[in-house]
Amino acid sequence: MTDPDAPRDAADGAKDDAEAASGASGAADAGTVVELAKRRGFFFPANEAYGGTSGFYTYGPEGAALKRNLEAAWRDRFVTREGHMEIDSPTVTPEAVFEASGHLDTFDDMIVECPECGATHRADHLVEDNTDIEEAESLDTERVADLIAEHAIACPSCGTALADESVDAFNLMFETNIGPGSSSPGYLRPETAQGMFVEFPRLAEYARNQLPFGVAQIGRGYRNEISPRRSLIRVREFTMAELEHFVDPESDEPPIERVEDVSVPLYSAATQDGEDDGDVTWTTIGEALADGTITSEWVAYYLGIARKWYDRMGVDMDRFRYRQHLPGELSHYASDCWDAEAEIDGNWIEITGFADRGAYDLSKHDTYSDEDYSVFKAYDEPRTTERPSIDPDMSVLGPEFGGAAGDVADELAALAARDPSAFEGSEVAVEVDGETHTVPTEATGFAVREETETGEHVTPNVIEPAFGIGRVLYTVLDHAYREDEVEGESRSYLALPDELAPTFVGVFPLMDKDGLGERARAVAADLREAGLAVTYDDSGNIGRRYRRQDEVGTPYCVTVDYESLEEGTVTVRERDSTAQKRVAIEELPSRLAAFRAGEPFDT
Repeated sequence: MTDPDAPRDAADGAKDDAEAASGASGAADAGTVVELAKRRGFFFPANEAYGGTSGFYTYGPEGAALKRNLEAAWRDRFVTREGHMEIDSPTVTPEAVFEASGHLDTFDDMIVECPECGATHRADHLVEDNTDIEEAESLDTERVADLIAEHAIACPSCGTALADESVDAFNLMFETNIGPGSSSPGYLRPETAQGMFVEFPRLAEYARNQLPFGVAQIGRGYRNEISPRRSLIRVREFTMAELEHFVDPESDEPPIERVEDVSVPLYSAATQDGEDDGDVTWTTIGEALADGTITSEWVAYYLGIARKWYDRMGVDMDRFRYRQHLPGELSHYASDCWDAEAEIDGNWIEITGFADRGAYDLSKHDTYSDEDYSVFKAYDEPRTTERPSIDPDMSVLGPEFGGAAGDVADELAALAARDPSAFEGSEVAVEVDGETHTVPTEATGFAVREETETGEHVTPNVIEPAFGIGRVLYTVLDHAYREDEVEGESRSYLALPDELAPTFVGVFPLMDKDGLGERARAVAADLREAGLAVTYDDSGNIGRRYRRQDEVGTPYCVTVDYESLEEGTVTVRERDSTAQKRVAIEELPSRLAAFRAGEPFDT
């Protein structure tokens, strides 16, 4: 069986050769992909009967199946194969969670309003659309406002100049109330991550408090985008697949040997700031770690396994890169971050973020909540240590310092921890609110005691790969699009990997008479019983039926003809090459399963 993580150019060499021979080409423009998606039932704007609302899309029958298959492939690679857990948390979250996480203060985009027509626009996008600046998001609002003025950028809606208009921060979270009234504010989650962070204490118990462990989640997120655009690329409701990998920063290391030889296209921060801006460097994970381009082994590990997964999903590696975040665009929680980006219609779009979040999230929830967000790490052998402590005589401190006595005691404890030698004299001085207080050493109860410790509490660091499923799906469709000629006629088709195709096999009777239809329906039923996704079609001529299945990416078509009734064989046609072969009906399920597992069609 072919390794499903192997590069597709190894598993699908025969298909690639067939494409080259037939002159197949890809790189469709955005309008072509969107039109195909709508016509063939992949995705389309939601609620169009009521005028529609920008930023919301419905996945049709083909798109919903493709999305399910993509999620299953992600779960296979990043959950099952890595031995991680998976949860499903609520999409409505109380305000206190986002106060702790920092989203109330920092989850913003830049907005500018037209003074004439009142239209609002995402200011950094206006700059990117009208200048050579690629990452205006990394700039502050004042700089973006200056650029709008410098380049005389006008309102896209009415053409009014936007110079001197203020650029403000706009929080992207959808607000709601939990229960009647407004006493319990909440938000639709903008990411699935907080559901995993908040439940960390219980999840750590499920992991037997053993680091490292990972928790994954596939679910809906919501962001009140200023300017939804480009179909699934920027929407207000979307599906994310996120993994939070909790690690001990002092001792846990990834199995980097599994990916050190994987080649990756890196677009580093240094390259973006240099003269060769735009150049991608292909290197191996091992080399990138050795020369310091990637600083985190854990991030490097996930870049490596994700690169092979993208290849497996059909992402064109000539239109793919890992871009490192510039210092000014790093999220508030990230010490380093790389985006997986795909080229779509001449533009690079982010499809995944890989971040080292450090201990930020768990530390915040530890501070704001009543739970302990650490893991107890047992030592191999108990350790005996000397620990300074105080036991102040409050009958002395109380009368002497009054209401400040408690604060004086706290400062004495802090001083004992950081500088035990301060207690060697007859008096100890501490400062409270700018005032120095002197305490007789004997009244502090200072002592150095031996303590035996069996372990310590560790707040884990978090490594996070976060995938935008809709963006990956759009990329897969765009990169799978092909056009060629078959027997003098032009055709378009989707060269989807077999495991992603919404339908795996189409079954056709040559015509619906003389028992051909009944035999074809029986074949289709048997293939469904074998666990294959099957469509049955007896409408129109065979060529037209082939074209319909090609256009939705169905890898194989089975035609039942008169020879099927006489000899018990059917014609199996492969999508990309259009090659055909006769296969015994009784062998059909096993042969199709073998093709899906990687067996070349020409064997």
